[in-house]
Amino acid sequence: MTKRSKIYAVLAAAAVAAVLFFAAGPLYIVNEGEQAVVTRLGQIVESRTEAGLYGKIPFLDAVTFYPAKILSLEGDQARIPTKENQFIIVDTTSRWKISDPALFYQAFKTLDAAYNKLSDIIDSSTRTIITRNRLSEIVRSSNSINEEKADEQTQLAVIEGEDSEEIEALVNVSSNNESVLKGRSALCQEMAADARKMTGEYGIELIDIVPRQIKYSDELTESVYSRMIKERNQVAQAYRSLGEGKKSEWLGKLENEKRTIESEAYRKSEETKGKADAEAAAIYAQAYTRDPGFYAFWKSLESYKSTMGNFDTTYSTNLDYFKYLYSPDGKRQ
Repeated sequence: MTKRSKIYAVLAAAAVAAVLFFAAGPLYIVNEGEQAVVTRLGQIVESRTEAGLYGKIPFLDAVTFYPAKILSLEGDQARIPTKENQFIIVDTTSRWKISDPALFYQAFKTLDAAYNKLSDIIDSSTRTIITRNRLSEIVRSSNSINEEKADEQTQLAVIEGEDSEEIEALVNVSSNNESVLKGRSALCQEMAADARKMTGEYGIELIDIVPRQIKYSDELTESVYSRMIKERNQVAQAYRSLGEGKKSEWLGKLENEKRTIESEAYRKSEETKGKADAEAAAIYAQAYTRDPGFYAFWKSLESYKSTMGNFDTTYSTNLDYFKYLYSPDGKRQ
């Protein structure tokens, strides 16, 4: 073999070796939004969290890629009791990311295994926090409802005036005025804080847990509707009771005014009759003084008119009483 032939053979061998070397993958690329874990014969050698071109030992090193972006986990619906032992249906969604790819690889190796474990952790934390708190703390984030009710009561007080205090005394609204001390947002933070105690050792950073949906269970829904109906009926009955009381009050006033008017009218009528009788007596007295004989004659005729019809039989007319009736001249003798 000539010298030139030896050179060609060496170059060919070098080319084949280079092709085999690059075919074995001595380089790997970590793209933006990715991170990687390099293992050598099952042992973690290094982890890469920055995008770029990196090298590895062919045939010995294996590269596992994980997303570096924020991931979401949609939880399953869970039936959870509150502090009052009222069951609600909670459906959560969570955001998380891989903060330490080496720990993550040691714990799970695959994303599917991480999803299963993380789902159990979030479900446990959600259940723990909800069972410690009242229903109003879970479904509400502030006391805005109480403030709106206070404004409504103020407006009603302006409209109803003095009756507002009576209505408030008749209506029991204590169940509607539960003050929210924490609220749903604070409870979500507590859920996330409780879950982080268990996720840190797996190389996972849990960002937040948010209830995507909270709804009443069937029995609680029926209970809430029944309570709403009861409260509305209670308010309606309060207004009816107040109306009946006002009605009785006004009827009493009307009856008193009626009696007062009748009494005043009777007094005035008696005064008028008394004055009339006095005037009549004065007229009679004046007439009597002018002609006593005629006055006696007139009074006798009036007496005959009122009494003779009551006599069935007259046994004697020789009485002084009949001196005008039976005298021959129709005159007093």
